[in-house]
Amino acid sequence: MSFCDLFQIAGGSVPGRSHITVGKGNQDAYHWCLEENSLVAVVCDGCGSGAESEVGAAIGARLLVAEITRAIQLGRAIESPELWESVRQNVLARLSDLVSAMGGKRSHLVSEMFLFTVVGLAVAPDRAVIFAAGDGLFAVGDDVERLGPFARNEPPYLGYGLLDPDPVRPSSPRLIVHRAFPASELDSVLLGTDGAADLLALADRALPGGDGESVGKLSRFWEEASHFTNRDAVRRRLARINREITRPVWDERRLAREPGLLEDDTTIVVVRRRCQES
Repeated sequence: MSFCDLFQIAGGSVPGRSHITVGKGNQDAYHWCLEENSLVAVVCDGCGSGAESEVGAAIGARLLVAEITRAIQLGRAIESPELWESVRQNVLARLSDLVSAMGGKRSHLVSEMFLFTVVGLAVAPDRAVIFAAGDGLFAVGDDVERLGPFARNEPPYLGYGLLDPDPVRPSSPRLIVHRAFPASELDSVLLGTDGAADLLALADRALPGGDGESVGKLSRFWEEASHFTNRDAVRRRLARINREITRPVWDERRLAREPGLLEDDTTIVVVRRRCQES
């Protein structure tokens, strides 16, 4: 049976409160490719200090998905270190060509645009893996694992390889496989940038607006069918969690402000097997 018939996939992203406050845009990105016998999805988080790191996050997400999909189609074993090193080097080569074509000081372009983290899922006909470079989180079923945070808030960005005169050497950041399992056991997987980690502590918090509904557990994203039938549902759910509410307090003659709950940009991609109808 085709993977398109076996799996559903959905995603969404919202800017964090700290970015909205200072007028910055969302520096996260996500992308996926669902083919007949492969599924690859990634979420990427651009470096917060990079002026335009959303550019590298978006380009990097597409390059990674394309490279990994191509490797699966060629029948390469997705757990092999050789595959992931090949993916890393090919993505860096394409980014390096782009940086060179843009002109200007290489180190400045890389630091401003091409530093981003990665958390991803790759599914071949027989095996599935969760891979990453940097911080974020993933959930395989109800088993949630947080990656990072890293010392001094400096995750190992793949883009550092663009500055390394010898990007093959062991010190250059790698794509790491954190989980591997039979594809037949994939019931649900959630991928999140590091902003999504805040959701773990917010499950019992009321949504802004005072209607009594709580944020809820991460499992809502793969258990509720609406997230897959409405292509904007994941983003809308995150937006509700992070909306700012201003309401009048009449007896005190003032306005009360209720801020959104997500401090950082937050991106989620969720995959589930189609038999899980709710």
